[in-house]
Amino acid sequence: MPTASWNGVVIAQAADDQVQVVENNIYFPLSKVTQAYLRPSSHTSICPWKGTASYYDLVVDGQTNANAAWYYPQPKDAAKQIAGHVAFWRGVNVER
Repeated sequence: MPTASWNGVVIAQAADDQVQVVENNIYFPLSKVTQAYLRPSSHTSICPWKGTASYYDLVVDGQTNANAAWYYPQPKDAAKQIAGHVAFWRGVNVER
């Protein structure tokens, strides 16, 4: 069962058939992410084939990991399977 954790806390967990793997990143359905740990960020980035990514900061036990989660609010057709999904980086431990 794929799991994302940071600062000793599980942030997301989902069954294998609920996640999407794109470019070696595991995208969790937003419904499987504990949203209490997410804080919207103003940061964005652009991928030529996925579209414009938006970011969340992770806030756990008073510590912030800036822009540690990203998602595509309106992914391009080539990446439509990751709509409604969130991926993690910047020290977030993601295991399969």
